[in-house]
Amino acid sequence: MLRNLTINIVASLALAAAATAALAHAQLQQAVPAVGGTVTASPREIRLKFSEGLEPRFSGIALSTQAGEPVKIGKPAVDPADNSTFIAPISQPLKPGAYTVTWHAVSVDTHKTQGSFTFTLAP
Repeated sequence: MLRNLTINIVASLALAAAATAALAHAQLQQAVPAVGGTVTASPREIRLKFSEGLEPRFSGIALSTQAGEPVKIGKPAVDPADNSTFIAPISQPLKPGAYTVTWHAVSVDTHKTQGSFTFTLAP
């Protein structure tokens, strides 16, 4: 009986450790412009807030039009006050329309995530 209890405890600890490791990825928590949102003025930057700190040298942000044409943005960097916030300046005012933000992030523990979302600039 003690053996079964020991096996159950060890198995439970292993499962808990595996679940914790699976959660150790930088997940997008908030975006400005908002995911799927509509803005009425051309944004000056893309600001992405993640669940953990990022390695900026291995992370990136790209912006494209609805037609898939790339839009020039400045070099992304982490916020000096919060290494889980990634910011890319938008070089020139955007024209009204739909845009796609594509990102990839490497967290400080070296796990990589990626994703994309759209926002619309109203006329």
